[in-house]
Amino acid sequence: MDWDSVRSEFPALSRFTYLNTATFGQLPRRATNAVTAHWAHRDETASADFLNWFDDADRLRSLLAGLLNAKADDIAFIPSAAHALALVMSGLNLKDGDNIVTLQDDFPNQLYLPQLREVPWERFFEAIDSRTRLVAISEVNYATGFRPPLGEISQFLKGRDAILFVDGTQSCGALRFDVEQTPVGMYAVHAYKWMISPNGAGFFYISPELRARLKPNVVGWRSHFDWRNVDNLHHGTPVFSESAEKYEAGGLASALLYAMEASTQMLLSIGIETIEKRVLELAGLVRQRLVHLGAEVESTGSQIVCAKFREHDPSQLARELKKQNVLVAARHGGLRVSPHFYNNEADVERLVEAIGAIFEQ
Repeated sequence: MDWDSVRSEFPALSRFTYLNTATFGQLPRRATNAVTAHWAHRDETASADFLNWFDDADRLRSLLAGLLNAKADDIAFIPSAAHALALVMSGLNLKDGDNIVTLQDDFPNQLYLPQLREVPWERFFEAIDSRTRLVAISEVNYATGFRPPLGEISQFLKGRDAILFVDGTQSCGALRFDVEQTPVGMYAVHAYKWMISPNGAGFFYISPELRARLKPNVVGWRSHFDWRNVDNLHHGTPVFSESAEKYEAGGLASALLYAMEASTQMLLSIGIETIEKRVLELAGLVRQRLVHLGAEVESTGSQIVCAKFREHDPSQLARELKKQNVLVAARHGGLRVSPHFYNNEADVERLVEAIGAIFEQ
């Protein structure tokens, strides 16, 4: 892989040492161009062909399904992962004594749920009982990089009356995930991080089994199965289709989806297996080099590195690095470094040099 050529697609990398994809992914030029082309097309056509935009969205739906080894009918578009979680929550009908389980220090989307059991990994399985209705976890923890064994969790929940909701925002686009190998009820992704797409562009996979029992929590003009018949839109109670599209309800953020399509095509052209190998190698190098600087770093099996320097405040350290155009983040007492496939070994060395210079001050 010609990584230098890949890197040239990301303009900001010429000015910044950017190791902060866990906060925002960098947009490739092709994604920005796709948005610009869509606005120009609207001017050229007066938006007269707006129904074709939904055909284009279906093309993206198929690409996203391919990422997860799913079917296009399993994919729906959302503006954020929180919207997907709200959809699941609306259908739970929790009763007294029911509970929801998540991991300690997971992303706040999960932590703000009602009737929640927030438990450390060591007590995770024992916290799940006959009254557990939802297990909501991130594929990769946003602060520590911890990567729970989803295959083991999925198998444990088999036959139980508990939905497995996985937030793939901190993993999809960097790590492989297969819904056939690891069955889940829902896998939701806000694509602005590792999928190098604009914020506001997202999607979720929903299993056919969950789709059959989960009613849409928002109803709009696209809820009825025959919504494309815009000359005679249905009046009355909508008849929902069997596909995940029934959860979209209204219009789509077309410009953002064109950008996400361009980015998804880029990811697929490189290959998710190749990207995964690249990001894990870079994260491994980051861990090695920061340990050499005296950091405490856990090996988490993911592309997110959390480093703790005993005598240095991570927030202050991140601010000092920013002054040198080295961008990382501070989360929960650690310095978070999150390289993507567009990074290289020189970025890691620049980070190490910048931290070393700060320590010498």
